[in-house]
Formats: sequence, C-alpha cells, structure tokens
Amino acid sequence: MYLPKLWAAGPGREADPMTRFGADFWDARFDTEQFVYGTEATAFLQEQALRLEPGSRILVPADGEGRNSAFLAGLGHSVVATDLSDHGLEKARQLAKSRGVVVEHLKADIQDWQFPDAAFDAIVGVFIQFLEPAARAQVFEGMRRTVRPGGLVLLHGYTEAQLEHGTGGPPIREQLYSEKLLRDAFAGWELLRLQSYERVLEEGTGHVGQSALIDLIARRPT
Repeated sequence: MYLPKLWAAGPGREADPMTRFGADFWDARFDTEQFVYGTEATAFLQEQALRLEPGSRILVPADGEGRNSAFLAGLGHSVVATDLSDHGLEKARQLAKSRGVVVEHLKADIQDWQFPDAAFDAIVGVFIQFLEPAARAQVFEGMRRTVRPGGLVLLHGYTEAQLEHGTGGPPIREQLYSEKLLRDAFAGWELLRLQSYERVLEEGTGHVGQSALIDLIARRPT
C-alpha cells in the first residue's frame, strides 16, 4: 500500500485523515527544491484542454505547486489557483514567473473557502482526493455552484483500484473516486466524459508508475 512520505501523524498526534492532510502536511511535503509532482500539467489536462473556450476564466483549486494553473495560463486563459500550503504557493508563483504567465494565486483551504456563485467558465480539479466524504460533498457542491451555466467541471483522480498499485494518492478507500460517485455528484449535468482507465504516470517523484485513473468532464445545465 502506498504511504505518503509524510503520512505519520507524529508523537502525541491522532492519525486521522483531517490532521494528516492539513496545511502542515502539505507545507512539509512541498518544502523541497524539486517539484514533487513535476512541472508539466497532467496528461489528462493536456489532452482535454481543447474543450475549454478560448480566454476562459478558470478556477484551479488545491493546485499545489502550480503545474496545472501555469499550463492553463500559458494557453491564454484567465486563471485563479488556490492552495493551503505556503510552500506550494511559493513554488507555484515561481513556476508561473519562469513561464512568463500570469496566475492569480490565493491561499485557501477548499474545505473552508466560499466558492463564488457562477464566477468561472470552468473549474479544473486534479488529484484533490485528500478529503473525507462529507468534506468532499461540500467541495463538490461549491464546484457546481461556482461554474456559470454552460460551464465545465473537469476532474481527474484515482479510483479504488489505485490501492493495488500504490503509486500515488491517499491510501484510504473512501477518499478515492468511482464512476458512480462522480455520476451521482453531478446528476443532471451533461457528462461529456466519464471514464476509468489505467496509465503509467511519470509526474515528478509523487506519481510514478502504473495508476488507476478516472476522468470526469461535466457541463452545467443552461
């Protein structure tokens, strides 16, 4: 089973999902000169970005070190990226600057952030799977609300089969995705893509090897 390098809660601390994956966890994980998940956007986004209308206003929540937001900004989109880690945000700003692109970076925990109503043409959520089910439902509700009518939600993550590979992601079954879970979460939306599949990832040192993945692309009803 895959155990993140900084999985242990430490002496005297309870090891529950909400304490494991808070700001302290991600600050420690991103406190390195190298980019843990690399600097290139995930293959999913590179392949599916053509679905985004030119010049879209896009929200990229929990974007970590900024690889996906920098990629989208490089395509000419207006991008807002959030993360709760100071180290992650620092590296994201560094990456955007090195690419010569503009990204609005905000420090925010997506579990507490108030998603603005109908403020974005699209939202891109990549590997945001370190949430207990109740928090995930709250975040999904925020995603549905913040996309304008006719806008898109793009989600990319791991399925439960990822537990067999141990090449990335949380080692907690309840935090992984399934087609049914995502179909139910976006019931009533037009599903442009909902697919589970296997692929070998080479994303920094954080995602390396055979992986069980799932994509969702859904359009909000007009």
